[in-house]
Amino acid sequence: MNTLNLSCYLVAAILIILALRGLSSPVTSRRGNYFGMLGMAIAIITTFVMNQAFVFWLIGVAIILGGLIGLIVAKKVHMTKMPELVALMHSFVGLAAMLIAFASIFNLSNEHSTTQRVELFLGSFIGAITFTASLVAFGKLSGKFASKTIIFKGQHLLNLVIFVAMLIFGMIFFVYESHVAFILMNCCALILGITLIVPIGGADMPVVVSMLNSYSGWAAAGIGFTLNNSVLIIAGACVGSSGAILSYIMCKSMNRSIVSVLLGGFGSEVVQDDLGAEKKSHKTGSAADVAYLMSSSDNIIIIPGYGLAVARAQHALQELTHKLIEKNINVRYAIHPVAGRMPGHMNVLLAEADVPYDQVFEMDDINNDFSETDLVFVIGANDVINPAAKKPGSAIFGMPILEAQKAKTIIINKRTMGVGYAGLDNELFYDDKTMMFLGDAKVCVEDLIKAIDDL
Repeated sequence: MNTLNLSCYLVAAILIILALRGLSSPVTSRRGNYFGMLGMAIAIITTFVMNQAFVFWLIGVAIILGGLIGLIVAKKVHMTKMPELVALMHSFVGLAAMLIAFASIFNLSNEHSTTQRVELFLGSFIGAITFTASLVAFGKLSGKFASKTIIFKGQHLLNLVIFVAMLIFGMIFFVYESHVAFILMNCCALILGITLIVPIGGADMPVVVSMLNSYSGWAAAGIGFTLNNSVLIIAGACVGSSGAILSYIMCKSMNRSIVSVLLGGFGSEVVQDDLGAEKKSHKTGSAADVAYLMSSSDNIIIIPGYGLAVARAQHALQELTHKLIEKNINVRYAIHPVAGRMPGHMNVLLAEADVPYDQVFEMDDINNDFSETDLVFVIGANDVINPAAKKPGSAIFGMPILEAQKAKTIIINKRTMGVGYAGLDNELFYDDKTMMFLGDAKVCVEDLIKAIDDL
């Protein structure tokens, strides 16, 4: 590799690092995407120039087909379908890492050093786990099969046995470079990817998606060593570490253990609430009632959740916000770190509706303001405002929540009085200062806009 190629790879790596930095904030996310695309384009062109042994027409066909599929899917996918799309993309990264390792192993002209065998072992089994785990996550998020936890006796023991078998086959491959051992190692990894994710329920899927993002990065980095490709190593390591850090932050926000995430089956202790134990009463209101309360308020905080995404009500909600601001009402949005079904889901949803970034606040920045807020409007959220998180023994005990219960008036828009992902009833629904505004989020907000216009 000559100096020019190394310099181009260095520029590409810097651009990819800048891309990750840009994606850390909605304000700079577009710029981050541009940096990432430019960096990847430089890396691809440099790789083509370096090696004249490539079958260029075949690679060109693959790039064009893949690009067209990606473009079509990106144009058609709704924001509510973004989590499962991200999980599916992670599976492709894992599969690519595994296939590259197989290609290197079964290329009879290749002789692998001790270090390369370790790299092939790590990159391949991480890729295999990422592939099947991401497919299971995709299935749970898309509703292809049940999103609830699937628990059976001896589950963790089975995972341990499969993991030990994978290590044993990996060591046999390392010592003897046995192709059979390498295949069996990957078969164990593929099964392990399934058994690790199956026990995890829908409530914990945001952390799973983030962790799989980390896995895909480490798989790419491991294969980068095998291919002696510095950009792949740097980009994979950046994605892997950033995904792991984000997973840790989200685990902290959900009161989960990062070790439990890595081992699989975390969240399996979540139990369903006994909703039949006591019949509770709640207040419901019409669009006119909610419009009157909002118009009489000076400060309003809106808390969006996954129900907003399902109903695709973000544009109507933004129109409602404009109406309220025109009445000199201070309106802000409060975002919980795990609202929605993937990290940053609500931020992206609001950005799609052109909500100004200075109106959107993270949980830690706005929680102290609820006690001085006239009205909180919760739309499609549940567990992230559930006071049960403060009660020892609760399935979500210790999970930080948005302190909506401290506001003077609380309006909660949901389709029904049903429980959230954690399977717990929410005592806030029955509070004296809470009014339930039941129905489809988009329809309710549109009715609310008309009611405000009629005041």
